[in-house]
Amino acid sequence: MAFSGVALLKKGETWSMAKGLADRSNNRPNTVDSRFGIASGSKIFTAIAICQLVEEGKLTFEAKLSELLPKAFPNFEVTIHQLLTHTSGIPDYFDEEAAGGFEQVWTEHPMYLMKTPSDFLPLFQNRPMQFEPGEKFQYNNAGFIALGLVIEKLTGMAFINAVEERIFTRADMNESGYFSLDRLPAQTAYGYIEEDGAWRTNQYAIPIQGGADGGAFVTANDMLLFWERLMDYTLLSEEMTRSLLTAHVALESEGYGYGVWIQTENESVVKYHLMGYDPGVSFHSAFYPKDGSILTILSNKSTGASEAMKLIEGQFLKAD
Repeated sequence: MAFSGVALLKKGETWSMAKGLADRSNNRPNTVDSRFGIASGSKIFTAIAICQLVEEGKLTFEAKLSELLPKAFPNFEVTIHQLLTHTSGIPDYFDEEAAGGFEQVWTEHPMYLMKTPSDFLPLFQNRPMQFEPGEKFQYNNAGFIALGLVIEKLTGMAFINAVEERIFTRADMNESGYFSLDRLPAQTAYGYIEEDGAWRTNQYAIPIQGGADGGAFVTANDMLLFWERLMDYTLLSEEMTRSLLTAHVALESEGYGYGVWIQTENESVVKYHLMGYDPGVSFHSAFYPKDGSILTILSNKSTGASEAMKLIEGQFLKAD
């Protein structure tokens, strides 16, 4: 399948390329400046906002969700740390391994009503726990929805406004935001789903507006700025950045920090990376600590980002 999207690599100098169409109906091409959805790749923004609140003394990683939001989650005796690391065991609103895929969620709960973290509550808040808190790692979107509600309570702001002020503005990510699918700004690539040899947009396949568990829109250059501002401690202190980037959970081939995947070889970190997949979205972005290289792949197809990242890593990064 032909790649559709943007790749940007900074390794000393900056290299970028764009392929495919941002708008198939009008034959508008993707450009290096195009905005793309990044699905779960934006969990890192939620994690950073939480870490900022901890730094400000408004929260601790050991705080219990049931005490922070007793009306919404009276029975979820799980910690902020467990929510950040997908080890809480709270019920999710979507089973990643279920038949039918992500779009099945919206047959009973219309996607056009999903605009804020609170809108997701009926999908999971009254379901039973999946396992004992801390027992294991199980990727969980609802846990980040809960974190979004904590951010709203402690900042007094809508989640998306809090992230835009605390992260996008501080990092000079001026082209990024949580845009509504029925009101996308200029220079935005529509997400496309291939179906029986034809294409349709993902407007009816994902929540109409992204939030705490995913769905931000970014440009490749904004992701470059994001990594630079994270690593120069603009967004968090050096100590808290280390905590964010620590592998709190060890998995077979990599670890998981707070909203970020961590790949190691011979006990040394090879890369910190983000990824996100939705219908019509595939995304990978990574920081390579050995030399400070940064690579971002944005695609407006459901697949393609992983393959492109492996190809570019093989040509430009692995030889070192």
